[in-house]
Amino acid sequence: MRWITLALALVVLTVVLTAAYVRLSPSDPDRWHRFAPPGPPGDSPAEGGFIARRVVAGDPEATMAALDSIARQTPRTRVLAGSASEGFVTYVTRSALWGFPDYTTAYLTRNDPQAEGATTLTIHARLRFGQSDMGVNAARVRGWLAALPEGALQSPAE
Repeated sequence: MRWITLALALVVLTVVLTAAYVRLSPSDPDRWHRFAPPGPPGDSPAEGGFIARRVVAGDPEATMAALDSIARQTPRTRVLAGSASEGFVTYVTRSALWGFPDYTTAYLTRNDPQAEGATTLTIHARLRFGQSDMGVNAARVRGWLAALPEGALQSPAE
């Protein structure tokens, strides 16, 4: 019986230490506040995440400010680095239960050769721990895009 109690205590301790590590690990802006690999407008999977690129139809600064407002209203989301006024910002969104961090970088690319010289908005969301986000990052990014004011972006098919 003593061995079972000891084994159970070790399992509980391991879970608690893992949870503490996930929640308390520092987020290094130099590692996460980076541009996504270049690509054409549209959606694409990325290692451990998702990339959405859209051609900006309206005012780029207003679109970035609106996205920033939407992101900041997302539960458990804070700015890690950059700012909307710079046109380059990275957010950290933590899961409710375990506090797993997901990093989402949004930026504007003016005269984007991948978009025939238009301005594009790129949103690159990715996880830090594990290998699969189970679609959470793609869902969050699509939700942010859907919440932008009508006419801010061209539809992906245009």
